[in-house]
Amino acid sequence: MSEDSKSVIRSAQNARIILCISEMYGVTIDEATDIYYNSETVNMIEEGIADLHCRSDKYLAEEIWNEYQKTKLSI
Repeated sequence: MSEDSKSVIRSAQNARIILCISEMYGVTIDEATDIYYNSETVNMIEEGIADLHCRSDKYLAEEIWNEYQKTKLSI
């Protein structure tokens, strides 16, 4: 698979996860995008750690939301 193909697949997955966060937790797409890209989980997905990129979009949305909630509590 070429790097361009991988990039397209990653971009589509990112968009689906952001949409899941928005729909599941009642936040705007802009808020969901900020939550997604400011998470540690997104870095692990990009690096392929623990095969997170193979998990379902809803599972990853839940993990990112849980991380976001923990971060909010520690501020």
